[in-house]
Parts: sequence; C-alpha cells; structure tokens
Amino acid sequence: MDILDRIYGGWRYIMEQKSDPRTRNWFMMNSPLPTIALSATYIITVKIIGPKLMENRKPLENAKKLQFYYNLFHLLINVFLFYEACATGWLTYYSFRCQPVDFSMEGVPYRIAVDCWLYFLSKFTDFFETCIFVMLKRFDMINLYHVAHHSIMPVSVWWGVKFLAGGHSTFFGLINTFVHIVIYTYLLTIQQFPSTKNTIFFWWKPFYPFFQIAQFGLIFLHAFQLIVSNECNYPMSFVYFIGGHAVLFFILVRSKMHSDKLKLLKVEPNTKKHETDENQNVIEKVIESTYETTRQRVLVEPSR
Repeated sequence: MDILDRIYGGWRYIMEQKSDPRTRNWFMMNSPLPTIALSATYIITVKIIGPKLMENRKPLENAKKLQFYYNLFHLLINVFLFYEACATGWLTYYSFRCQPVDFSMEGVPYRIAVDCWLYFLSKFTDFFETCIFVMLKRFDMINLYHVAHHSIMPVSVWWGVKFLAGGHSTFFGLINTFVHIVIYTYLLTIQQFPSTKNTIFFWWKPFYPFFQIAQFGLIFLHAFQLIVSNECNYPMSFVYFIGGHAVLFFILVRSKMHSDKLKLLKVEPNTKKHETDENQNVIEKVIESTYETTRQRVLVEPSR
C-alpha cells in the first residue's frame, strides 16, 4: 500500500502543482480519465455498437442534413480558432523558431489558454462525424486512420492544455485548423453548389494528399528543430510528444494510401513492381481514392 500511496501522491502533485495554473481547474481538466473514457466509448460505439444497431436497418437519409450542419459548425469553429492563433501569437509576437509559454493570468496569454481549451473541446465534436457515417452505413469510411485520429486527438491535446496552454506546440493547432478550413470550405461548396463538383474536384484532387501529409511534416519539422537549438528552454518532453504524434499520423496516412493502392491493384503487398506507365496510372487513382474519403463526407450514397 505504501508504494501505491506514493504513486498516487506523486500523481496528485504533478496534476495539482506542476500543471498550468490557468487551466488546471477548468471543465474536463482535473483528470485525463474522463477524456480517455469518452474516447474509449467513441471507439466502442462506432466500431461495435453502432454497426450492430444499423445491421438490419436502412441508411438514415436525414443524416445527410445533419452532416451539412456538422460541416458548417466545424468550418466556423476552425475559422475562429485559426484567427485566434494568428491574432494572439503566430502572426504577432510569437517566434516560429522557439516560443516559451507565458503563464500570466490575464491579457493575451490568458486568452491563448482559453483558445487552447476551446480547441481541446472541439476535438470531441469530431466524434459526431463518425456517428454520421454509421447512420449512413458508410462503414468503409470508418478506417484505421479515421478512428485513430479522432480518438487520439482529445487525449493528446488534453496534456498540452493541462500543462502548457500556449507557446511552441500551439503551432500544431495553427496548421491543423487551417487544413480543416480548406477541407470544410470545399465540402460545403460542393454540397450547396453541386454543379461545381467536377470543376473543383479537378483542381483539388492533386492537393488533398499533400494537405494530409504536409501538415504532419510541417508539425514534425517545427517541433524537432528544438533538438538542434532550444534557446527558449521549451520542455523537450512536449517536443517529442508533438513530434511523435506527427510521425504516427504520417505513418497512418501513408498506410491508408498504400492500402488504397493495393485495393485498386487487387494484389498482395509482395507483388512485383509494375511498369512505369501502369504505376503512374495507379498513383493517379490512389490520389483520387484518398481524396474520396473526404469528398464522401458530403456526397454519400446509401449502402444497398
């Protein structure tokens, strides 16, 4: 029992004394357990309970309208958070080279802490996207990358808001909200103006995989530059934490693209290399297939 008491005492000391004094007692910030529980519930719901409930039911057509409001909400919240990230730091006084955390209880630093907390809460609303896919019986959309990304993000962001609500690692949120603005603007545009679908699709198709991969590459480079020079003494534990997540999501995206390629070729991973011309055609199809995952958030057809 003495060992358990020490572990518990050490945990409480870290949570209560070493955490960010601005956010430590805010809603959902006392302990990571509620966040972990919600993420676990999300996984169980969209992978087990939801598909079981929809097994003998037709896709819910009303979910398409719900999907529109979901996309609109996420566009607005990401526009707001991106503006805040620019106005309070990254386009004003923040340094892209190395930025410490200001723990002041008022003014801009406090505003940044609030923005970080709102960004954290917004990650829970991502769960509804997968629930909509379940209602539409688009189980093909509920892939490993999709579920892993949505379930990991709230837990990961919690630690940042709990201990360092601001500073160098908020670059992750800046890039992430910008990418979401582009994606949700596209989705709403083709939903409201279907005639523009083919035109925008032709322009957007080559860029979607770039957006998915480039954001993690930028986050990785921005985080790990502090390994070379950490002039602002930013905690290296969070550098590795953020950089590690960038690597994880990069691998998941690449894995999904590879899986899409294999499905298109209908071959095993150890199949011999195809000719140059055929490879080029496959690459183009993979880009289109990867893009389809996002496009179908709006243009979803009920399963037969």
